[in-house]
Amino acid sequence: MTEKGLEEAAARVAELGAGLAATQGAEQARLMATYNQALTHLEQLHEAKIPLHEAEGVLDGLGMGDVPLNAPVAILSGGQKTRLGLARVLLGKPHLLLLDEPTNHLDIEMLEWLEDWLNGYSGAVLLVTHDRTFLERTVGTILELDPATHTITPYPGAFEAYLEAKAQEREKRWVEYRDQVAEIERLKRDARRTKTQALQAEHSSITVEQRRLAKKVARKAKAKEKRLERFLERDDLVEKPSRSWHMRLEFADTPDSGRDVLLLTGVAVGYDGRPLVRAVNQVLRAGERVALIGPNGVGKTTLLRTITGTLPPLSGSVRLGTNVRWGYLAQEQETLDPQSTPLQTISQVAALSETDLRSFLHYFLFTGGDVFLPVERLSYGERARLMLARLVATGCNLLLLDEPINHLDIPSRAQFEQAMQAFEGAVLAVVHDRYFIRRFATAIWAIHDGTLQRYVDLEEMQRSRTHASAT
Repeated sequence: MTEKGLEEAAARVAELGAGLAATQGAEQARLMATYNQALTHLEQLHEAKIPLHEAEGVLDGLGMGDVPLNAPVAILSGGQKTRLGLARVLLGKPHLLLLDEPTNHLDIEMLEWLEDWLNGYSGAVLLVTHDRTFLERTVGTILELDPATHTITPYPGAFEAYLEAKAQEREKRWVEYRDQVAEIERLKRDARRTKTQALQAEHSSITVEQRRLAKKVARKAKAKEKRLERFLERDDLVEKPSRSWHMRLEFADTPDSGRDVLLLTGVAVGYDGRPLVRAVNQVLRAGERVALIGPNGVGKTTLLRTITGTLPPLSGSVRLGTNVRWGYLAQEQETLDPQSTPLQTISQVAALSETDLRSFLHYFLFTGGDVFLPVERLSYGERARLMLARLVATGCNLLLLDEPINHLDIPSRAQFEQAMQAFEGAVLAVVHDRYFIRRFATAIWAIHDGTLQRYVDLEEMQRSRTHASAT
C-alpha cells in the first residue's frame, strides 16, 4: 500500500466523521456502519505498514515475546489477549491514545516498559488507572471525577503533586469552614446579647427617655437578627467538608503464633509433575509482610495454593508454625459461594446478630439491600470487598493474598495499606502495585527463571538484577 493510499483512506474516515456530526436518526445509523468499515480499513492499512521488528519489540515488552506471531488468538489466555489488544493500539501510533486500565495483567517489568514507551510517545494520552506509581511516572495532569458533584477538576503535575494539592485543598476548606462557624457563633452571641439587653431595657423603662432608649435597643437587636439571617442565606456559604466513606479494615485480635509462621524446605511447585518454581527454601516470620512478585505465569498463585494445601508440592515440605491460623484471598474469587449473600458469607465465620452483621458489612460499603444480593450478582470490586470482609472477620494471623487490591480504587488501596501496616500477623501477598509494595512490604520474594530469591526491597532487587546482567 502506497503512502497516497493511506492518506486517501484517512481522508475518507475524516469525511465520514464530519458527516456523522451533521446527521441524525436512521441516516446517522447508516453512515455509522460505513464509517466503521472505513475505520477498520484504515487500521488494517496502518498495521500492514508496521515493521516486523517494531511489532516484535512491543510484543516482547508486553511479555508476549515467546508467543509465535502466527499463533491463533483463540489459544491465548485472557491476560494475553488484553496485552495483545494493548500492543495493537500502541503500534497504531494514533494522535490520541485512550487507555482504560492499561496496567491490568502487566507485571512490574511490563509496567516499566510501558512507562518508558509512553514517555517517548509524541501523541496525547488520556488514561484511566489506579496504579499510583504509573501515574507518577507517566502523566502531567490528573483529572479527578467527583461522583457527588459529577464534575471534573484538573490538577497539574503527577500523582504526588495531586496528593499534595488535595491535602492543601482539604485543609483550606476546613479553615474556611471553621472560620465561618466561628463567625456564625459570634453573630448569634451578639444577637442574643443585644436581644437580652432590649428585653431588660423594656422591662425597666419608666420615663419617656428610657422608653425611647429601649426602642432603640430593640431595633438594634432586630437588625442583628436580620444580619444573622442574611449571613445564613448567603450563596457562598462554605459547606462542611465531607469525609469520604471508605472501607474500614480493623482486623480482629489475632492469636499469637510462634516466631516461624511458614517454613518452606526444598519446595518445588507446579502441575502434572512439571515444576514452575524449584528448590524454595524460605521462612516467613511473625509480623513480616512479604510481597511475592514475578512475571505472569511463573508460579506465584501456584505457590500460594500449595501453601494452603489446595495443591500438593512436587517435592519438599510446607510446614505451618505453632498456632497459625491462615486466611486466603484468591485472585479469581472462587472461594465465594455464588449463591450466598454477603450477610450469609460473614455469618458463616462470625457469630454476630443480623444488626451487627449489617453494621460490619457497612464498613465495607455494603448498605441497604446490598447485603441480600447473591454473590453472583456482585461486581468484581464488590466481591473483592466481601472477601476482605471475610478475612477481617475470621481473625487470622497469616494472610495469603493473591492480588488483593486489583479491584480497589485509589482511596481504598491507601486504606488497605494502612490496615496491612496495623495488622500484627504475617502476610504473604502477590501484588504488582509498586506504590503499595513500597509502603506495605518488609521484604520481597521474587520468582525469576524458576527460582525464588529474597530481597529487602524493590531497589535491592533491581540492583541485583542489573549487576547480574552486567556480569
